[in-house]
Amino acid sequence: MKKFMIAALVAIVGIAFTAPAFAVEHEFGGYWRVRAYTNGNFGGVDDSSKDISMWDSRTRLYYTAQINDNLKFVNKFEMDTNWGDDTYGNVGADSVAVEVKNSYVDFNLGALNTKIGTQGLVLSRGFLFDDDFSGINMTFGSTTFVFAKIDENGANMGDDASLFHLLHTVATDTFTITPGVTYVDLADESYTYFLALDADVNLGAATVWTSLLYQGGDVDATDSDISAFLVALGGSFAITDAFSIHGQAFYASGDDDATDDDIEGFATIDNAGSYIPGNSYYWSEIMGYGTFDEIVSANSPADNISNIMAVNLGTTFKASEKLSLSADIWYAELNEDTATARDEALGTEIDLGATYQLIDGLTLDVVAAYLFADDATYDGSNDEDPYEIGAQLSLSF
Repeated sequence: MKKFMIAALVAIVGIAFTAPAFAVEHEFGGYWRVRAYTNGNFGGVDDSSKDISMWDSRTRLYYTAQINDNLKFVNKFEMDTNWGDDTYGNVGADSVAVEVKNSYVDFNLGALNTKIGTQGLVLSRGFLFDDDFSGINMTFGSTTFVFAKIDENGANMGDDASLFHLLHTVATDTFTITPGVTYVDLADESYTYFLALDADVNLGAATVWTSLLYQGGDVDATDSDISAFLVALGGSFAITDAFSIHGQAFYASGDDDATDDDIEGFATIDNAGSYIPGNSYYWSEIMGYGTFDEIVSANSPADNISNIMAVNLGTTFKASEKLSLSADIWYAELNEDTATARDEALGTEIDLGATYQLIDGLTLDVVAAYLFADDATYDGSNDEDPYEIGAQLSLSF
């Protein structure tokens, strides 16, 4: 019996070494950063208790199992901490702080590509959606269909909610046009929909882009009709190989009367001003999150672009192979009164930045920003201008 077992083991080992291998390719990647920054007067007043001065870290680790040319499995993990907090940023470091960023299967059935699971999605540059979600993304040629589960059993929005999106892209060497329609079912019998048109034009030294969105729908709980819109336009122009200018502007409608039956604030779903989950568009450093996205100045809608008009003009100068400099000016104002601010200017913001490649793969960013705050930002008579200074060290692999 012992001789039989030894012979069987030798046979199994031999088969293992001679059988064709299951050719799975393992791909690893990631992102890492450390930030140190200080901001003050973000509440619109001289109150040091509201100021922030901190260090934080973020690590993202990516793993992809490329099973064959038509099938892969993707996982992305994230670890965040503020230095000195009660996670792994504290003395001793040991802490459970791993988050699941993405986990999905990506496969091709002929010309149809499908991603199922938790994944990322960007719609209309983030004005409509820029986040991770759990659902299905199917692309056939130039047409994409997305199903995203937003709420299950009231965990996030009070009732089951799902998002359905369909877009089609028409592209040439000069331009790309992408019309799309999005439908979101909300609590009870409420719903909202978005009609979107995105366009990008490449003219060589100049590029131009635009996003146009209309939002409609109905909120059953308040018997309210939704009618809102957003218009955005931007572009850049390379004057020389080292020097370019850029700019953008966007206008998102606000609600002129929160007590009536009409909801006119873009991306809101009820008279209280709640946002459709997932819309995220970063813009200026102080009013629009920017590099250090912990908080924004008082009464700004941050990255949820609603009830605001903003205009930007900036320049980028590549001083050397490793160093580039940037300067931007932003002006923003609210379009309608809110519960905390009047429909007046938020202010004029100056953003200065420098990016330096310390060594191949390791980048240092330095940012300084100052907001000449106006009446929509100020809070009471003790008015002060918000400011921010910070640095970020980062790498991708």
